[in-house]
Amino acid sequence: MEEKFLNKVYEHSGPQETIELYDAWAQSYDNEVGENGYATPGRVAATMAEHIDQKQTPILDFGCGTGLSGLALSLAGFTVIDGMDPSADMIARAQDKRVYRSVFQIDVNDPAPIPDVQYQIITAIGVIGPGAAPASVFHMLMKALPSGGLLPFSLNDHALADASYEAAVNQWLDCGAARLLFKDYGTHLPGRDIKSNVYLIEKN
Repeated sequence: MEEKFLNKVYEHSGPQETIELYDAWAQSYDNEVGENGYATPGRVAATMAEHIDQKQTPILDFGCGTGLSGLALSLAGFTVIDGMDPSADMIARAQDKRVYRSVFQIDVNDPAPIPDVQYQIITAIGVIGPGAAPASVFHMLMKALPSGGLLPFSLNDHALADASYEAAVNQWLDCGAARLLFKDYGTHLPGRDIKSNVYLIEKN
């Protein structure tokens, strides 16, 4: 019987502990989240397809995991996708999906792992939240975008229950440093009765 990880993931907070969990989870991740109806990658990809005409624009799929997010982007018509993740075992599974141009491993000790002004679109699908990335990662991603760049991302119910996550988003919106193009609350992991907000933000 495959070990289950969804019950454990939201309990992890330290970077190294989190990486170790995702390394161990890599082999069974797709099956476990699939059994629970993981819907957020498809929701984000559909939102992007509605708002982005140039499907050849290079995208950085930050926190790509096993590549389910990249697969959703590819199915939505996007053709140039790079992946980035701290888990070597997750990256190996992502490469197997053959939807990425390149895949890079993140050094979690690097405060700015994304090359400056290289990507007009950076996604963070199912990435920012308890058990994955702290709210500070949102600021790092926004700073990595050029003016006019887009950040499609999601916050699930666990992240929404922690005020620091939406506070990070509002810090950019309230001062006019970014503008909200889309926000929708809907299905995330229906098998666990977890929902998520999907956002599309443009940096000013």
